[in-house]
Amino acid sequence: MRPTLTLRRGGDRRLRAGHPWIFSNEIETIDGRADNGSAVDVLSASGRFLGTAYYNRHSLIAARLLSRDDVDIDSVDFFRDKLAAAQAYRDTLYEGRASLRLVYGEGDGLPGLVVDRYGDVLSIQILTLGLERRLDLIVAALKAEFNPVAIVARNDVAVRQLEGLEQEVRLLYGSLPEPLIICENGLRFKVDILGGQKTGHFLDQKENHLALKGRVEGRDVLDLFCYSGSWSMHAARFGARSVTGIDISAGAVALCRENARLNFCKESCTFIEADVFAALRQGEIAGKRWGAIVLDPPAFVKSKKKLAEAIRGYLTINRRAMELLAPGGYLFTCSCSHHMDETTFLDTLRTAAAKAGRSMRLVEMRGQSSDHPVLLACPETSYLKCAILQAL
Repeated sequence: MRPTLTLRRGGDRRLRAGHPWIFSNEIETIDGRADNGSAVDVLSASGRFLGTAYYNRHSLIAARLLSRDDVDIDSVDFFRDKLAAAQAYRDTLYEGRASLRLVYGEGDGLPGLVVDRYGDVLSIQILTLGLERRLDLIVAALKAEFNPVAIVARNDVAVRQLEGLEQEVRLLYGSLPEPLIICENGLRFKVDILGGQKTGHFLDQKENHLALKGRVEGRDVLDLFCYSGSWSMHAARFGARSVTGIDISAGAVALCRENARLNFCKESCTFIEADVFAALRQGEIAGKRWGAIVLDPPAFVKSKKKLAEAIRGYLTINRRAMELLAPGGYLFTCSCSHHMDETTFLDTLRTAAAKAGRSMRLVEMRGQSSDHPVLLACPETSYLKCAILQAL
């Protein structure tokens, strides 16, 4: 028999509403030997069965629900069924797409697991001790379900420390093709799966990239925090007169140039290694009026404590970008910080417009791509904001 985790009276409200997390202060008792990472049965204060979870007494989120049924979560078949369901959902979104987010944690009923698919290569992140203890089962399920040529662990994320786990990057299975090239919206991109940001590529913006179409044709486009050049390549494909990308990382700039060559965009695209904040204040960038500007920075806020500081950062870059827009120009501005919700983000943009002395039209508000599904009861699964603004 599995250990039993009984919640305090009222401590099941979140679970009953559909959220999969259980915080340590919501637990009344634990009966039986519940080792860290072990499976537990979750009961309400009245003894009603609520689901099957994994447990970690050292984490603030002490348990995460994997099923609302009485199931064996220590089996390959359990994870195969979850993976098959995740793939079936994506089959309804994208016909034949070979590169996508295959598993998005809570949004796919697998809290603590991220799986990105780059053709025949899988890049995974294990974020919790409960799933780290089941890594062999997960790898076996991935191999059985998708027959990949390689599986890479991109566990170089700080959140693992909250679970008592070390950060690491390692090849779990197979051998990596070199180079690893994926296709996105008809464009080709080289993926640095071992050393690149996130799991190697930003898959959450692929639908937003298409919003450039019809808005950049014949315009000079500035792509800030350009990383591997996804926005830049799409802008060039959709008829931009010129594209200038800026990133502080030499590796990112080299990747941009390589991707420009892959897509025959090198004549229209220029990439500069520079600090974006400095570039916005001085030099050729600051002395020009741009027909479109993309702002897709890394997350400025990692916790609520840093929100005020992050708002100042977003305010600065958006104000400067608005000042550099030509009349009628478009600003595609993003935040991938969960702690900055949409209301706060839009308030920051309003303040930036006022300080820039620009009247800006909100053309469209977008979010993360559909293969990053938001669990309605779990607002933490919604993180990406993409506002499309036009200068009047």
